[in-house]
Amino acid sequence: MLASSSLGESLGDGLYFGMYEPSGGSAPDIAGQGIANPCAQILSASLMLRYSLGLIESADAIDLAIRKTIDAGYRTGDIFTGEEGTQRVNTTQMGDAILSHL
Repeated sequence: MLASSSLGESLGDGLYFGMYEPSGGSAPDIAGQGIANPCAQILSASLMLRYSLGLIESADAIDLAIRKTIDAGYRTGDIFTGEEGTQRVNTTQMGDAILSHL
């Protein structure tokens, strides 16, 4: 069992050792189908940058890029509801949209 981010070992200077991964697991049953939502994995990298590496501005940039992508209406199948102004995209398209907002 992995400790929560609040229980990690301190590296000093307010930084912590941690293991970062989305809580949904690896989902090998959908690998290669383009239906996975990459947001949680990307946000895990943001947490690593923020809490273990102290790269706050970089973490903020990732968080903002995801927020802008969602605000622009991009949705993977798991969060797509057909709401006006949104479009259903695959894993690669979502990742590309996030990258374009960085």
